[in-house]
Amino acid sequence: MLLLPQSFSSLLKNNDYLQKLFICCSAIHTHHGIPRYFANRAQRRKARFWERNFCAVSCRHAEQVLGQQTGVNYAKKATMCSSSSSGQDMTNWLWSIYNETKKQTEALIPEISKNSVNPNTIFANNEMSLDNIEIYGFDYDYTLAFYSRRLHTLIFNIARDILIQEHRYPEGLQEYEYTPDFVIRGLHYDVQKALLMKIDAFHYIQLGTVYRGLHPVPDKEVIAMYDGSHVPLENMSDFYGKSSHGHTMKQYMDIFSLPEMNLLCCVNDYFMKHNIDYEPVHLYKDVKAAIGDVHVKGILYRAVEADIENYISYGEQTHAVLKKLYEDGKKMFLITNSPFDFVDRGMNYIVGTEWRELFDIVIVQADKPGFFNDRRKPFRRVTDKGVLHWDRIHKLEKGNIYKQGNLYEFLRLTGWRGSKVLYFGDHIYSDLADLTLKHGWRTGAIIPELRKEVKIMNTKEYVHLMTWLQGLTGLIEHMQVHRDPASQAVVQEWIKEREAMRSQTKNIFNAQFGSLFRTYHNPTYFSRRLSRFADIYMASLSCLLNYDFQHTFFPRRTPLQHESPFWPEQTSAGTLESNTTNTCVDLVK
Repeated sequence: MLLLPQSFSSLLKNNDYLQKLFICCSAIHTHHGIPRYFANRAQRRKARFWERNFCAVSCRHAEQVLGQQTGVNYAKKATMCSSSSSGQDMTNWLWSIYNETKKQTEALIPEISKNSVNPNTIFANNEMSLDNIEIYGFDYDYTLAFYSRRLHTLIFNIARDILIQEHRYPEGLQEYEYTPDFVIRGLHYDVQKALLMKIDAFHYIQLGTVYRGLHPVPDKEVIAMYDGSHVPLENMSDFYGKSSHGHTMKQYMDIFSLPEMNLLCCVNDYFMKHNIDYEPVHLYKDVKAAIGDVHVKGILYRAVEADIENYISYGEQTHAVLKKLYEDGKKMFLITNSPFDFVDRGMNYIVGTEWRELFDIVIVQADKPGFFNDRRKPFRRVTDKGVLHWDRIHKLEKGNIYKQGNLYEFLRLTGWRGSKVLYFGDHIYSDLADLTLKHGWRTGAIIPELRKEVKIMNTKEYVHLMTWLQGLTGLIEHMQVHRDPASQAVVQEWIKEREAMRSQTKNIFNAQFGSLFRTYHNPTYFSRRLSRFADIYMASLSCLLNYDFQHTFFPRRTPLQHESPFWPEQTSAGTLESNTTNTCVDLVK
């Protein structure tokens, strides 16, 4: 929820009318806790008075808040509210409340816009002090190394050609190209119905975000197929994101999955466009196999190594982060599913030839998430030239490269246990879930999309839309108590406006699926898992450069629905005025 900062109190002190309407709007936005916005007891007592008056939602109280300055005879309107003697008068009264609320909401936007969020902030889901962290672990892809969009285009093109050449799919698929902004991470794919969609934390489909091929499915059709918009638990993947027999929903949590979702949509689109009867399950498995071949057969790795400057984005300051940790005496390790040659080529480019000196342990081809659960695979030492040793591993030594293995053996050989270890990765399930839930490690999620979304939230357009959307929602909630036909007609007009604004805010992030973090007001399925499995999250490792190693991250204590906050609301610690503070950003779509 977009909250109005305490710093507005200075503005409100000198404008009693604006103060009253600010309280009015705040009551609409938060429904409680208005006194927190004011600095002294007198102001808070006055705020509580206005809160009680407005939240009663009677026309007599509306007169107290608004009538003195507008000149509208709210006493007369109050009589009408109880008698509903004139539909036209009631309509005029509701629209006057609407116009006055909108006017005063818009007056606050310039001040709200000043409270921007710094996209380089580290955001906390759980309290954590870097002073307690002795060992830092990292994934490689999209954690230490960031890739350009060319890589996703490459994956898409290679997998498309594999479908044509090896799975005998139609040559006409060659006409499809990768569309970078079509899908977002965290979407679900119904394997049996061949539908790509966005689902919230409560397993509800966000209507308007269901796609068959490249085209949206009408809401009525979605509701008919699912008997509403709820997806039963048994159709979803399990708590760790794993699918088993009977699960029909595949969730795409990996950044590397963007080309796969694109390809699924394109092939579905081709078959529908040419009236080709096909089995959706076979299509899903074939596309999955083709994408897998791009990685397993080494096609992707060879292509990146041959043209590394065009595929790896050098600019995330990975070297500076690793150097800072090394100089502070921190232990560091790398656990990645990528092969050593690929990692070595990339790290030489990003960090330099001395990169291995920074790490105490390097593990490649780890086969995560199996690495965290399967006790059967032992470590195997690998030479720089890829030759495998047959000797038993009794110690993980600096300077050596190890393959496969498992976390239980890793813990036994290193003794690196519990909350003194912080591991960074981009995949919520494969990198973070087991570590935080089973082994008590601290976890940091790297979410590259975060930087773009925060920048969007800082725009004047977004702030304007969200401020009025919040105000209008509160207005609808409180004025719906008037059940006469004239009042209900007005409220329905407001509901239509609200729905249009919700779609508009969705489109600001992504025209098809909106924000990675919210489905309208609810958190997404992705966002809920992020909050459960990651202690902290950030756009890139470079955000660590803004903090010292004694810094403690505190999640913002936002009130639960039934709580009234008794603490003063503080200006966001992630605002642009400070690069060294922390907050939980409230991403709203």
